[in-house]
Amino acid sequence: MNFPILSSLILLPSIGAIFIFFSKSKDKKNISSKYISLFVSLVNLILSIYLWFSFDNTTHDFQFVEERKWLIGFVNYKVGVDGISILFIILTTFITSLCIFSVNNTVKSRPKDFLIAILLMESFMIGVFCSLDLLIFYLFFEGGLIPMFLIIGIWGGDRRVYSAFKFFLYTLLGSVLMLVAIIFIYWQTGTTDITQLYSIGIDAKYQNLLWLAFFSSFAVKTPMWPVHTWLPDAHVEAPTAGSVLLAAILLKMAGYGFIRFSIGLFPLASEYFTTFVFFLSLIAIVYTSLVALMQEDMKKLIAYSSVAHMGYVTLGIFTFTQQGLQGSLYQMISHGLVSAALFLSVGVIYERMHTRLIRNYGGIVTIMPKFAVLLMIFALASLGLPGTSGFIGEFLVLIAAFEKNILVAAIACLGVILGAAYMLWLYRRVIFGEIKNNELKKMLDLNRSEVFILASLALPILYFGFYPDPILKTVNISVENLISNYELAINNEIVKK
Repeated sequence: MNFPILSSLILLPSIGAIFIFFSKSKDKKNISSKYISLFVSLVNLILSIYLWFSFDNTTHDFQFVEERKWLIGFVNYKVGVDGISILFIILTTFITSLCIFSVNNTVKSRPKDFLIAILLMESFMIGVFCSLDLLIFYLFFEGGLIPMFLIIGIWGGDRRVYSAFKFFLYTLLGSVLMLVAIIFIYWQTGTTDITQLYSIGIDAKYQNLLWLAFFSSFAVKTPMWPVHTWLPDAHVEAPTAGSVLLAAILLKMAGYGFIRFSIGLFPLASEYFTTFVFFLSLIAIVYTSLVALMQEDMKKLIAYSSVAHMGYVTLGIFTFTQQGLQGSLYQMISHGLVSAALFLSVGVIYERMHTRLIRNYGGIVTIMPKFAVLLMIFALASLGLPGTSGFIGEFLVLIAAFEKNILVAAIACLGVILGAAYMLWLYRRVIFGEIKNNELKKMLDLNRSEVFILASLALPILYFGFYPDPILKTVNISVENLISNYELAINNEIVKK
């Protein structure tokens, strides 16, 4: 294919942002800005779907590869996709389109600037999943901090400045060591090209330190316990679309990094630190689930549940098995859809009542039956009910964990029980019971745009819950190749010893 489809996916949102920046709306509602951003996001969504249908899932090679000289003699701009990365690109374009569509309902001040930030975020996020060069990956990975910092800091709640700086400093400081590691890798190998590094391999004596350097960045962004404390604050203060992008896409960038780099480049170190990752993952699953049970703010509860769900992701990745890696990838895609739906649902009732405290609700099933049905689907998907996408990922991860370590799997199963407890408890208190707050009686059920947005998420959650084949087929060969390379590296090291 001569058409640079990946570069188009990366650049198109930024071009749209430039158009919006220079556009002059005659009305205060910035209608032209909304139409431009929606048009650009939908074109990107169509391009990503076309990319998926054009993708050959019978080979593990990177496809649609584009390479251009950038820093001559040092770094090339190189992008491409395999079965692991292509699904995240589709998830990014889909969620971004819904976020832009929801702006009318959730953003009242400076919507033009907000749309520019969202489109720039999309460019950076797609760039992360396409990058085939370490330095290019780092630039996209860190570049996304700037628009998200602005989204939280400008359009957030009362403590938005504190939360924005906490988010920025945690994630930036965590990535400084990764940059040092990338420079060291270039100094040792003479390249930052990921495909070349896979072939060359990283010297075993450096792998542990380099693994820890990359881990410092990915652990913060996942986020893993105990560096997770920025996430609840960021979610609570961020506007709805910001929370959606943060939970649905930004957290997945770290999970993707663990698979692409921690296992792909440092297999010996990944094996060495497996117990360490299991320990942190289990704490995240159990501890943050218990914390979620105690929350009175709906956004904070969902934020802590995200930490627990990402605990399953890291647990599955470091089982180094077909089921574990496929389960982790499936869990990330599912959580992207479910967390987006839950935060958008909270946004719906927040716009009506201007409060996220659970105690201020109750009995709204009679007032908002459409909302009650859709929220039920999302809550059941979050707790992993069979028939929803949330079940498939957790099931595969737990199977892999049982094969690896029965005790680890048994503890991880507690997260399933606790997840059911906090999600059903949330649903019970918000939807059922008597209406004690008379202000609730003034609430209206979902309007057409809200039904469209939430139904657009409910359909894939149910579809992929019953029919996981499209996702599993896409990632299958790439996961097999990753595991084969990992096992080969481990066996070669055993032979050397």
